[in-house]
Amino acid sequence: MIHHNGGVNCIYTQKKLTIGDYAVEHFVPYAFVSHDLLWNLIPADQSFNSSKCDKLPSMVDHFDPYFNLQLLGLQTVLSNAHNKNTEKLLQDYLTFIPDLADFGNLDIYVLKAKFKDNIQPLITIASNNGFEYL
Repeated sequence: MIHHNGGVNCIYTQKKLTIGDYAVEHFVPYAFVSHDLLWNLIPADQSFNSSKCDKLPSMVDHFDPYFNLQLLGLQTVLSNAHNKNTEKLLQDYLTFIPDLADFGNLDIYVLKAKFKDNIQPLITIASNNGFEYL
């Protein structure tokens, strides 16, 4: 995503992230979800990522910037549809969008609602199980 679109800003620190100067961050802590599916991964400031540990992001402060990065990533994958890995990459989103053919046709607001409907319960359950917020 950074390679195709240039730098992006960290959703936590606003620092400009460039190739070789970012960490891969689990939006919902790995210790809770135990997977590396793309819908849960975003680039983040390396020093922030080290200090975040297993803390939960705020849905109020961080969901919109998280979704915007995910949208940019999805748009990047879809615009490079000639890439043989496109379908494999999109499979990570089947939890949200059960039919891969729908990706190119979904309204941005519907897509955002699908993300939120899947992320919000995970954050709530993680919090109820003792994970702390940032």
